[in-house]
Amino acid sequence: MFKSITNSLKKVFGTKQAKDINLYMPLVEEVNEVFGQLQNLSNDELRNKTREFKSRIAEHLAAIDKDIDDIHREANEQENLLEKEELFREMDKLKEERDKHLEDILKELLPEAFAVVKETARRFMENPVLEASATDHDRDLSATPGKSYVTIEGSKAKWKNQWMAAGGEITWDMLHYDVQLIGGMVLHDGKIAEMATGEGKTLVATLPAYLNGLSGQGVHIVTVNDYLARRDQEWVGPIFEFLFLTVDCIDKYRPHSKERLRAYNCDITYGTNNEFGFDYLRDNMVRSLDERVQRKHHYAMIDEVDSVLIDDARTPLIISGPVSQGSEDQEYIELRPDVERLIGVQRKLATQYLADAKRLFKEGQTGYQEGQMGMALLRAYRALPKYRPLIKFLSEEGVKVELQKAENFYMQEQNKNMHIADEPLYFIIDEKNRSV
Repeated sequence: MFKSITNSLKKVFGTKQAKDINLYMPLVEEVNEVFGQLQNLSNDELRNKTREFKSRIAEHLAAIDKDIDDIHREANEQENLLEKEELFREMDKLKEERDKHLEDILKELLPEAFAVVKETARRFMENPVLEASATDHDRDLSATPGKSYVTIEGSKAKWKNQWMAAGGEITWDMLHYDVQLIGGMVLHDGKIAEMATGEGKTLVATLPAYLNGLSGQGVHIVTVNDYLARRDQEWVGPIFEFLFLTVDCIDKYRPHSKERLRAYNCDITYGTNNEFGFDYLRDNMVRSLDERVQRKHHYAMIDEVDSVLIDDARTPLIISGPVSQGSEDQEYIELRPDVERLIGVQRKLATQYLADAKRLFKEGQTGYQEGQMGMALLRAYRALPKYRPLIKFLSEEGVKVELQKAENFYMQEQNKNMHIADEPLYFIIDEKNRSV
Protein backbone atom coordinates (compact mmCIF):
# COMPACT_ATOMS: atom_id res chain seq x y z
CA MET A 1 0.00 0.00 0.00
CA PHE A 2 2.70 2.48 1.05
CA LYS A 3 4.85 1.54 -1.95
CA SER A 4 1.88 2.11 -4.27
CA ILE A 5 1.29 5.59 -2.83
CA THR A 6 5.00 6.43 -3.16
CA ASN A 7 5.06 5.35 -6.81
CA SER A 8 1.95 7.43 -7.52
CA LEU A 9 3.53 10.52 -5.96
CA LYS A 10 6.70 10.00 -8.02
CA LYS A 11 4.63 9.90 -11.20
CA VAL A 12 2.93 13.18 -10.30
CA PHE A 13 5.85 15.15 -8.85
CA GLY A 14 8.86 13.29 -10.28
CA THR A 15 11.95 11.97 -8.50
CA LYS A 16 14.80 14.12 -7.15
CA GLN A 17 17.10 12.62 -9.80
CA ALA A 18 14.70 13.47 -12.63
CA LYS A 19 14.36 17.05 -11.36
CA ASP A 20 18.13 17.46 -11.17
CA ILE A 21 18.58 16.16 -14.71
CA ASN A 22 15.86 18.49 -16.01
CA LEU A 23 17.78 21.44 -14.59
CA TYR A 24 20.72 20.56 -16.85
CA MET A 25 18.70 19.94 -20.03
CA PRO A 26 18.65 23.60 -21.23
CA LEU A 27 22.46 23.63 -20.89
CA VAL A 28 22.70 20.33 -22.81
CA GLU A 29 20.63 21.83 -25.63
CA GLU A 30 22.93 24.87 -25.67
CA VAL A 31 26.02 22.63 -25.91
CA ASN A 32 24.50 20.69 -28.82
CA GLU A 33 23.56 23.93 -30.59
CA VAL A 34 27.14 25.22 -30.37
CA PHE A 35 28.38 21.75 -31.39
CA GLY A 36 26.41 22.04 -34.64
CA GLN A 37 27.94 25.45 -35.36
CA LEU A 38 31.51 24.25 -34.74
CA GLN A 39 31.32 21.68 -37.53
CA ASN A 40 31.84 24.48 -40.07
CA LEU A 41 35.19 25.47 -38.54
CA SER A 42 38.55 24.33 -39.90
CA ASN A 43 40.82 22.24 -37.68
CA ASP A 44 42.97 25.31 -37.01
CA GLU A 45 39.94 27.39 -36.05
CA LEU A 46 38.67 24.63 -33.76
CA ARG A 47 42.03 24.32 -32.01
CA ASN A 48 42.33 28.07 -31.60
CA LYS A 49 39.13 28.06 -29.55
CA THR A 50 41.37 27.06 -26.63
CA ARG A 51 43.44 30.23 -27.06
CA GLU A 52 40.27 32.27 -27.34
CA PHE A 53 38.90 30.78 -24.10
CA LYS A 54 42.16 31.43 -22.25
CA SER A 55 42.17 35.01 -23.49
CA ARG A 56 38.60 35.55 -22.25
CA ILE A 57 39.53 34.10 -18.85
CA ALA A 58 42.59 36.36 -18.59
CA GLU A 59 40.52 39.41 -19.56
CA HIS A 60 37.85 38.55 -16.97
CA LEU A 61 40.48 38.23 -14.22
CA ALA A 62 42.74 41.10 -15.31
CA ALA A 63 41.50 43.67 -12.80
CA ILE A 64 41.66 41.44 -9.71
CA ASP A 65 45.01 39.96 -10.80
CA LYS A 66 46.40 43.51 -10.99
CA ASP A 67 45.10 44.24 -7.48
CA ILE A 68 46.75 41.07 -6.15
CA ASP A 69 50.07 41.92 -7.84
CA ASP A 70 49.99 45.48 -6.47
CA ILE A 71 49.34 44.31 -2.90
CA HIS A 72 52.01 41.62 -3.18
CA ARG A 73 54.55 44.19 -4.36
CA GLU A 74 53.58 46.57 -1.56
CA ALA A 75 53.85 43.77 1.03
CA ASN A 76 57.35 42.85 -0.14
CA GLU A 77 58.47 46.47 0.12
CA GLN A 78 56.85 47.01 3.53
CA GLU A 79 59.31 46.85 6.45
CA ASN A 80 56.75 47.05 9.27
CA LEU A 81 55.90 43.43 10.11
CA LEU A 82 52.38 44.17 11.35
CA GLU A 83 51.48 46.13 8.23
CA LYS A 84 53.11 43.46 6.06
CA GLU A 85 51.00 40.77 7.73
CA GLU A 86 47.84 42.84 7.20
CA LEU A 87 48.66 43.22 3.50
CA PHE A 88 49.14 39.47 3.10
CA ARG A 89 45.77 38.89 4.79
CA GLU A 90 44.18 41.30 2.34
CA MET A 91 45.88 39.46 -0.52
CA ASP A 92 44.51 36.11 0.69
CA LYS A 93 40.98 37.56 0.64
CA LEU A 94 41.51 38.80 -2.90
CA LYS A 95 42.70 35.35 -3.97
CA GLU A 96 39.50 33.85 -2.60
CA GLU A 97 37.55 36.47 -4.52
CA ARG A 98 39.56 35.60 -7.64
CA ASP A 99 38.51 31.96 -7.33
CA LYS A 100 34.87 33.08 -7.40
CA HIS A 101 35.49 35.22 -10.49
CA LEU A 102 37.19 32.26 -12.17
CA GLU A 103 34.24 30.05 -11.33
CA ASP A 104 31.90 32.59 -12.94
CA ILE A 105 33.80 32.80 -16.23
CA LEU A 106 34.19 29.01 -16.45
CA LYS A 107 30.44 28.64 -15.98
CA GLU A 108 29.95 31.12 -18.81
CA LEU A 109 32.36 29.20 -21.07
CA LEU A 110 30.95 25.75 -20.26
CA PRO A 111 28.60 25.31 -23.27
CA GLU A 112 31.28 26.36 -25.76
CA ALA A 113 34.08 24.40 -24.07
CA PHE A 114 32.04 21.20 -23.85
CA ALA A 115 31.03 21.62 -27.50
CA VAL A 116 34.68 22.02 -28.56
CA VAL A 117 35.64 18.76 -26.83
CA LYS A 118 32.66 16.96 -28.36
CA GLU A 119 33.47 18.27 -31.86
CA THR A 120 37.13 17.23 -31.45
CA ALA A 121 36.01 13.74 -30.45
CA ARG A 122 33.72 13.59 -33.52
CA ARG A 123 36.52 14.57 -35.90
CA PHE A 124 38.90 11.96 -34.48
CA MET A 125 36.13 9.35 -34.72
CA GLU A 126 35.29 10.11 -38.36
CA ASN A 127 38.77 10.84 -39.75
CA PRO A 128 41.85 8.56 -39.73
CA VAL A 129 44.05 11.69 -39.88
CA LEU A 130 43.43 15.31 -38.88
CA GLU A 131 45.62 17.94 -40.52
CA ALA A 132 46.38 21.33 -39.01
CA SER A 133 49.01 24.05 -39.16
CA ALA A 134 52.10 22.88 -37.26
CA THR A 135 52.88 24.76 -34.05
CA ASP A 136 55.75 24.48 -31.57
CA HIS A 137 53.35 22.44 -29.42
CA ASP A 138 52.91 19.93 -32.28
CA ARG A 139 56.65 19.76 -32.98
CA ASP A 140 57.45 19.08 -29.33
CA LEU A 141 54.89 16.27 -29.22
CA SER A 142 56.13 14.70 -32.45
CA ALA A 143 59.64 14.54 -30.95
CA THR A 144 58.41 12.94 -27.72
CA PRO A 145 58.84 9.14 -27.41
CA GLY A 146 55.50 7.31 -27.40
CA LYS A 147 53.63 10.05 -29.28
CA SER A 148 53.95 8.73 -32.83
CA TYR A 149 50.34 9.72 -33.51
CA VAL A 150 51.64 13.26 -34.22
CA THR A 151 53.87 13.78 -37.26
CA ILE A 152 55.15 16.92 -38.94
CA GLU A 153 55.19 17.23 -42.73
CA GLY A 154 56.45 20.63 -43.78
CA SER A 155 54.20 23.28 -42.27
CA LYS A 156 51.48 20.78 -41.40
CA ALA A 157 50.89 18.63 -38.32
CA LYS A 158 49.12 15.34 -38.91
CA TRP A 159 47.21 13.73 -36.05
CA LYS A 160 46.26 10.07 -36.41
CA ASN A 161 43.18 8.68 -34.65
CA GLN A 162 45.14 5.59 -33.55
CA TRP A 163 47.55 5.48 -30.61
CA MET A 164 48.83 3.22 -27.85
CA ALA A 165 46.95 2.95 -24.56
CA ALA A 166 47.55 0.37 -21.81
CA GLY A 167 49.95 -1.58 -24.01
CA GLY A 168 47.61 -1.94 -26.99
CA GLU A 169 46.69 0.17 -30.01
CA ILE A 170 43.28 1.83 -29.88
CA THR A 171 41.28 3.63 -32.55
CA TRP A 172 39.26 6.57 -31.29
CA ASP A 173 35.57 5.73 -31.70
CA MET A 174 33.77 7.65 -28.94
CA LEU A 175 31.43 10.64 -29.02
CA HIS A 176 29.78 12.39 -26.08
CA TYR A 177 26.05 11.70 -25.76
CA ASP A 178 23.63 13.82 -23.75
CA VAL A 179 23.95 11.62 -20.64
CA GLN A 180 27.72 12.19 -20.71
CA LEU A 181 27.28 15.92 -21.14
CA ILE A 182 25.07 15.91 -18.03
CA GLY A 183 27.67 13.87 -16.16
CA GLY A 184 30.34 16.42 -17.07
CA MET A 185 28.17 19.29 -15.85
CA VAL A 186 27.49 17.51 -12.56
CA LEU A 187 31.23 16.95 -12.03
CA HIS A 188 32.04 20.57 -12.84
CA ASP A 189 29.53 21.63 -10.18
CA GLY A 190 31.47 19.61 -7.59
CA LYS A 191 28.84 16.90 -7.22
CA ILE A 192 28.93 13.10 -7.46
CA ALA A 193 27.91 11.54 -10.78
CA GLU A 194 26.97 7.88 -10.41
CA MET A 195 27.48 6.02 -13.69
CA ALA A 196 27.32 2.31 -14.46
CA THR A 197 30.21 0.41 -16.05
CA GLY A 198 30.22 1.06 -19.79
CA GLU A 199 28.56 4.48 -19.61
CA GLY A 200 31.82 6.19 -20.48
CA LYS A 201 33.19 7.63 -17.22
CA THR A 202 36.59 8.18 -18.84
CA LEU A 203 34.95 10.11 -21.69
CA VAL A 204 32.77 12.12 -19.28
CA ALA A 205 35.87 13.31 -17.42
CA THR A 206 37.29 14.93 -20.58
CA LEU A 207 34.62 17.65 -20.47
CA PRO A 208 35.19 19.25 -17.02
CA ALA A 209 38.91 18.44 -17.29
CA TYR A 210 39.23 20.54 -20.45
CA LEU A 211 37.07 23.35 -19.06
CA ASN A 212 39.01 23.63 -15.79
CA GLY A 213 42.33 23.01 -17.54
CA LEU A 214 41.80 26.29 -19.40
CA SER A 215 42.57 28.15 -16.16
CA GLY A 216 46.21 27.05 -16.28
CA GLN A 217 46.02 26.16 -12.58
CA GLY A 218 45.99 22.39 -13.00
CA VAL A 219 43.42 19.60 -12.90
CA HIS A 220 43.96 16.37 -10.94
CA ILE A 221 42.16 13.22 -12.06
CA VAL A 222 42.42 10.64 -9.28
CA THR A 223 42.01 6.89 -9.85
CA VAL A 224 42.32 3.86 -7.59
CA ASN A 225 45.26 2.10 -9.26
CA ASP A 226 48.20 2.98 -11.48
CA TYR A 227 46.95 0.85 -14.40
CA LEU A 228 43.78 2.95 -14.70
CA ALA A 229 45.71 6.19 -14.23
CA ARG A 230 48.14 5.38 -17.04
CA ARG A 231 45.45 3.90 -19.31
CA ASP A 232 43.06 6.84 -19.00
CA GLN A 233 45.82 9.39 -19.55
CA GLU A 234 47.07 7.58 -22.67
CA TRP A 235 43.53 6.93 -23.92
CA VAL A 236 42.16 10.49 -23.89
CA GLY A 237 45.44 12.45 -23.80
CA PRO A 238 45.58 13.14 -27.58
CA ILE A 239 42.16 14.85 -27.42
CA PHE A 240 43.52 17.37 -24.89
CA GLU A 241 46.84 17.71 -26.71
CA PHE A 242 45.13 18.45 -30.03
CA LEU A 243 43.44 21.37 -28.23
CA PHE A 244 46.78 22.76 -26.96
CA LEU A 245 46.49 21.45 -23.38
CA THR A 246 49.24 19.40 -21.74
CA VAL A 247 48.55 16.11 -19.97
CA ASP A 248 50.62 13.52 -18.06
CA CYS A 249 50.48 10.85 -15.34
CA ILE A 250 52.51 11.13 -12.12
CA ASP A 251 52.61 7.36 -11.59
CA LYS A 252 55.03 7.02 -14.50
CA TYR A 253 57.80 8.84 -12.61
CA ARG A 254 59.76 8.64 -9.37
CA PRO A 255 58.67 10.83 -6.44
CA HIS A 256 60.18 14.33 -6.45
CA SER A 257 61.86 13.78 -9.82
CA LYS A 258 61.99 16.47 -12.51
CA GLU A 259 59.64 14.33 -14.60
CA ARG A 260 57.03 14.19 -11.84
CA LEU A 261 57.31 17.95 -11.30
CA ARG A 262 56.73 18.41 -15.03
CA ALA A 263 53.66 16.14 -14.82
CA TYR A 264 52.23 18.29 -12.01
CA ASN A 265 52.82 21.43 -14.08
CA CYS A 266 50.66 20.06 -16.90
CA ASP A 267 47.16 21.40 -17.44
CA ILE A 268 45.71 17.97 -16.64
CA THR A 269 47.42 15.42 -14.38
CA TYR A 270 46.35 11.81 -13.86
CA GLY A 271 47.45 9.69 -10.90
CA THR A 272 46.46 7.40 -8.05
CA ASN A 273 45.07 8.60 -4.74
CA ASN A 274 48.10 7.21 -2.90
CA GLU A 275 50.65 9.03 -5.06
CA PHE A 276 48.77 12.33 -4.85
CA GLY A 277 48.53 11.85 -1.08
CA PHE A 278 52.17 10.91 -0.55
CA ASP A 279 53.36 13.83 -2.70
CA TYR A 280 51.27 16.14 -0.54
CA LEU A 281 52.94 14.72 2.60
CA ARG A 282 56.41 14.99 1.05
CA ASP A 283 55.73 18.59 0.05
CA ASN A 284 55.05 19.38 3.71
CA MET A 285 58.48 18.03 4.67
CA VAL A 286 60.66 19.95 2.20
CA ARG A 287 63.33 22.38 3.35
CA SER A 288 62.59 24.88 0.57
CA LEU A 289 59.36 25.85 -1.20
CA ASP A 290 61.17 25.29 -4.50
CA GLU A 291 61.35 21.56 -3.70
CA ARG A 292 57.55 21.13 -3.72
CA VAL A 293 56.01 19.36 -6.71
CA GLN A 294 52.32 20.20 -6.23
CA ARG A 295 50.90 23.59 -7.07
CA LYS A 296 47.98 25.31 -5.34
CA HIS A 297 45.09 22.88 -5.57
CA HIS A 298 42.47 24.02 -8.06
CA TYR A 299 40.15 21.26 -9.33
CA ALA A 300 40.09 17.48 -8.91
CA MET A 301 37.93 14.58 -10.07
CA ILE A 302 37.93 11.26 -8.22
CA ASP A 303 37.06 7.98 -9.92
CA GLU A 304 35.33 5.40 -7.70
CA VAL A 305 34.89 8.10 -5.08
CA ASP A 306 33.28 5.74 -2.55
CA SER A 307 36.38 3.53 -2.57
CA VAL A 308 38.88 6.40 -2.39
CA LEU A 309 37.19 8.63 0.19
CA ILE A 310 35.58 5.96 2.38
CA ASP A 311 37.23 2.53 2.04
CA ASP A 312 40.82 3.65 1.41
CA ALA A 313 40.48 6.53 3.88
CA ARG A 314 40.51 4.01 6.72
CA THR A 315 44.16 3.29 5.91
CA PRO A 316 46.20 6.43 6.67
CA LEU A 317 49.11 7.49 4.47
CA ILE A 318 52.29 7.53 6.57
CA ILE A 319 55.70 8.81 5.50
CA SER A 320 58.53 7.04 7.30
CA GLY A 321 62.27 6.66 6.93
CA PRO A 322 65.29 5.03 8.55
CA VAL A 323 66.16 6.26 12.04
CA SER A 324 69.55 7.90 12.08
CA GLN A 325 72.17 6.17 14.18
CA GLY A 326 74.37 8.12 16.56
CA SER A 327 73.02 10.81 18.84
CA GLU A 328 69.83 8.90 19.77
CA ASP A 329 71.81 5.78 20.70
CA GLN A 330 74.25 7.83 22.76
CA GLU A 331 71.40 9.55 24.58
CA TYR A 332 69.82 6.17 25.36
CA ILE A 333 73.12 4.86 26.76
CA GLU A 334 73.52 7.93 28.96
CA LEU A 335 69.96 7.91 30.34
CA ARG A 336 69.52 4.17 30.85
CA PRO A 337 71.29 3.89 34.27
CA ASP A 338 69.23 6.75 35.74
CA VAL A 339 65.98 5.29 34.40
CA GLU A 340 66.83 1.85 35.81
CA ARG A 341 67.54 3.36 39.25
CA LEU A 342 64.27 5.30 39.13
CA ILE A 343 62.29 2.15 38.29
CA GLY A 344 64.12 0.28 41.06
CA VAL A 345 63.15 2.72 43.82
CA GLN A 346 59.57 2.88 42.50
CA ARG A 347 59.35 -0.93 42.59
CA LYS A 348 60.46 -0.92 46.25
CA LEU A 349 57.81 1.67 47.00
CA ALA A 350 55.12 -0.32 45.18
CA THR A 351 56.15 -3.48 47.06
CA GLN A 352 55.82 -1.68 50.39
CA TYR A 353 52.37 -0.25 49.54
CA LEU A 354 51.22 -3.68 48.35
CA ALA A 355 52.37 -5.27 51.63
CA ASP A 356 50.52 -2.54 53.57
CA ALA A 357 47.37 -3.12 51.50
CA LYS A 358 47.44 -6.88 52.18
CA ARG A 359 47.91 -6.32 55.92
CA LEU A 360 45.15 -3.70 56.17
CA PHE A 361 42.79 -5.89 54.11
CA LYS A 362 43.21 -8.72 56.62
CA GLU A 363 42.60 -6.27 59.46
CA GLY A 364 39.42 -5.02 57.80
CA GLN A 365 40.73 -1.46 57.33
CA THR A 366 39.19 -1.15 53.84
CA GLY A 367 38.66 2.61 53.53
CA TYR A 368 40.43 4.90 51.07
CA GLN A 369 41.85 7.51 53.46
CA GLU A 370 45.47 7.77 54.55
CA GLY A 371 46.48 4.64 56.52
CA GLN A 372 43.67 2.52 55.03
CA MET A 373 43.79 -0.39 52.58
CA GLY A 374 42.23 1.45 49.58
CA MET A 375 44.81 4.23 49.64
CA ALA A 376 47.79 1.83 49.83
CA LEU A 377 46.36 -0.33 47.03
CA LEU A 378 45.73 2.69 44.77
CA ARG A 379 49.31 3.91 45.25
CA ALA A 380 50.72 0.48 44.44
CA TYR A 381 48.54 0.34 41.32
CA ARG A 382 49.50 3.81 40.06
CA ALA A 383 53.16 3.07 40.76
CA LEU A 384 53.39 -0.23 38.82
CA PRO A 385 50.02 -1.44 37.42
CA LYS A 386 51.65 -4.43 35.66
CA TYR A 387 53.48 -5.63 38.81
CA ARG A 388 52.74 -9.38 38.97
CA PRO A 389 52.26 -9.70 42.76
CA LEU A 390 49.80 -6.78 42.53
CA ILE A 391 47.87 -8.40 39.66
CA LYS A 392 47.67 -11.64 41.65
CA PHE A 393 46.37 -9.81 44.74
CA LEU A 394 43.72 -8.00 42.65
CA SER A 395 42.33 -11.37 41.56
CA GLU A 396 41.35 -12.18 45.16
CA GLU A 397 37.71 -11.71 46.11
CA GLY A 398 36.78 -8.17 47.16
CA VAL A 399 40.18 -6.61 46.45
CA LYS A 400 39.43 -5.07 43.04
CA VAL A 401 36.24 -3.51 44.41
CA GLU A 402 38.29 -1.63 47.03
CA LEU A 403 40.65 -0.36 44.31
CA GLN A 404 37.70 0.90 42.25
CA LYS A 405 36.19 2.66 45.28
CA ALA A 406 39.48 4.45 45.95
CA GLU A 407 39.88 5.38 42.27
CA ASN A 408 36.36 6.75 42.06
CA PHE A 409 36.86 8.88 45.16
CA TYR A 410 40.14 10.47 44.07
CA MET A 411 39.13 10.84 40.39
CA GLN A 412 35.88 12.69 41.10
CA GLU A 413 35.62 16.35 40.08
CA GLN A 414 38.29 15.89 37.39
CA ASN A 415 40.92 14.24 39.59
CA LYS A 416 40.60 17.00 42.18
CA ASN A 417 42.18 14.95 45.01
CA MET A 418 44.33 12.52 42.99
CA HIS A 419 47.46 14.53 43.82
CA ILE A 420 47.09 13.36 47.46
CA ALA A 421 47.39 9.72 46.40
CA ASP A 422 50.20 10.42 43.89
CA GLU A 423 52.36 12.62 46.12
CA PRO A 424 54.75 9.89 47.51
CA LEU A 425 55.34 8.30 44.06
CA TYR A 426 58.34 9.09 41.84
CA PHE A 427 56.22 8.79 38.67
CA ILE A 428 52.66 7.75 37.84
CA ILE A 429 51.51 5.23 35.23
CA ASP A 430 47.94 6.04 34.18
CA GLU A 431 46.60 2.86 32.56
CA LYS A 432 43.27 4.36 31.49
CA ASN A 433 44.81 7.31 29.65
CA ARG A 434 47.90 5.33 28.61
CA SER A 435 50.29 7.95 29.90
CA VAL A 436 53.26 8.13 32.27
